[in-house]
Amino acid sequence: MASNLTDRLSRLVKTMRGQARITESNVQDMLREVRMALLEADVALPVVRDFIARVKEKALGTEVVGSLNPGQMLVSVVQKELAATMGEGVADINLAAQPPAVILMAGLQGAGKTTTTAKLAKHLIEKRKKKVLTVSADVYRPAAIEQLKTVTAQAGAEWFPSAPDQKPHDIALAAIDHAKRHYFDVLLVDTAGRLAIDEVLMAEIRDLHATLNPVETLFVVDAMQGQDAVNTAKAFKEALPLTGVVLTKLDGDSRGGAALSVRQITGAPIKFAGVSEKIDGLEVFDAERHAGRVLGMGDIVALVEEVTKSVDMASAQKLAEKIKAGDSFTLDDFMAQLDQMNKMGGLSSLMDKLPTQMTAKAGAADMDRAERDMRRMQGIMKSMTAKERAQPSLLLDGKTKASRKRRIAAGAGVQVQEVNRLLNQYDQMRTMMKKFSGGGMMKMMKKLGGLKGMGGMMPPGFK
Repeated sequence: MASNLTDRLSRLVKTMRGQARITESNVQDMLREVRMALLEADVALPVVRDFIARVKEKALGTEVVGSLNPGQMLVSVVQKELAATMGEGVADINLAAQPPAVILMAGLQGAGKTTTTAKLAKHLIEKRKKKVLTVSADVYRPAAIEQLKTVTAQAGAEWFPSAPDQKPHDIALAAIDHAKRHYFDVLLVDTAGRLAIDEVLMAEIRDLHATLNPVETLFVVDAMQGQDAVNTAKAFKEALPLTGVVLTKLDGDSRGGAALSVRQITGAPIKFAGVSEKIDGLEVFDAERHAGRVLGMGDIVALVEEVTKSVDMASAQKLAEKIKAGDSFTLDDFMAQLDQMNKMGGLSSLMDKLPTQMTAKAGAADMDRAERDMRRMQGIMKSMTAKERAQPSLLLDGKTKASRKRRIAAGAGVQVQEVNRLLNQYDQMRTMMKKFSGGGMMKMMKKLGGLKGMGGMMPPGFK
C-alpha cells in the first residue's frame, strides 16, 4: 500500500504545482488516485467510502498557506485522515487490575498469536518491568504448546505447562491459580485458532473469556490478509468484547489494507504492530507515525528509537575516541559496525524508516543485493585470523598477503576478488577516518552529506 499510494500522490503533487487553490476538480483527481490505491491495498470498501468522504469534506475550499501547493495541502489532509482511520496517536495497554492482569490473545490460526504472545511478554518485561507468565490453551496442536515454551524462554518470561489431554477451561483455572500463588504481574493466555471461523472455536473462547475475566482481549490479525481480515474481525467482535488489535507481519506487507480496515470494523484501537520476526520485533502502534510511513514520509522517530535500543553506545564512544586520537581503524572495527547494523534489522529495516525521497533510487533488488553483500563481507572477515583483523597491513601490503587471501577466500567460500573488494572498501573507509580524525566524528558525518556520501561505507551494489 505504501509504495502505491505514495507514487500516486507524488504524481498528483507535481501536476497540481502552481495552482493557488484546492478546487472540486483537483480534489476529484486526487481522490480518484487515493481510492484506487486503497482498493488495490485490499482496504474494505465501506472504509474506503467513508475515508474518501471525510477527505473531500476537509479538503474542499481549503486555502493554500505559506509555501505549500494544493497537492501538498491535500497530502496533509490525507495524512491526518489516515491517522484518524487507524485510531489517532497511541493506545497503551491496560494493566490496571489486581495482579495477575490477564491478557487473552485471540485470532485465527496462522495469524501469529503464539509468537506475538512471547513478543508481548518481552515488551512487558523490558518496558513495563513486569513479571510475566504465559500459558497455551491450544490443546488441538501439541506443537503450539511446545512453540510457546520455546519462544517464552527467548523472551525471558516464565511458561506454565499444559497438555493436549486437558480442557482449555481447566488449563486457564490452573494457570491463574499458579500466577496468583507465585505473584506474577501478568498472565498471557495463548488460545486455539482455526483456519476459518467456526462456532466451536467461538464458544470455546467465550468460555475462556468468562473464566479469566481478562483486563485485555487482544485480537491478533495478519496485516497481509486484506479483505479476509474484515470478516475475521467482525466474527471476533461479535463473540468477544475486544479491547485492542495487534497487527502482525506489517514489515512484509505490500498491501496493508488490514491496518486501515480493522480499526473501523472492530472499534478497538490498534495497540501493537509486529515489525520483524525477531522476539523484540513488536512496536507500540502509533497511528500518526504509521500514516507517515504509508505516505512515504518515513518514521525518523522509530529510526532514532531503533538506534538508541540497538547500538552499543559505549563501543561507539570508544571507537570515536580511538579515531579522534588518530589510532588505526581496523577490520575488527569494520566488522563491529556491520554487526551493529544487523542488530538494527539490517539495511532494509533502516531504509524503511527513511522518507521515500531519500530512498527512491534504492529498489528492492538493490536492497536484497546489499543485504547479501553485507553477509558475504561478514563471512569473509570471520574467515580471517584475529591477528589479520587487528593488523590489516598483513593483507594489504604484507609479503604473505596473496596466500593469506587465498586461505580466507577458501574459508568463506568466495573468490579472491571478493576478498580484494572487501579490503578496498575497508581501505577507503580507513582513509576517510584518518582524514577527519582531527575534527572528530561530527565533522566527518557533516562532510558525508547524507546517504549519497555514505557510498564508501555501504556494501558493494548499494548506491
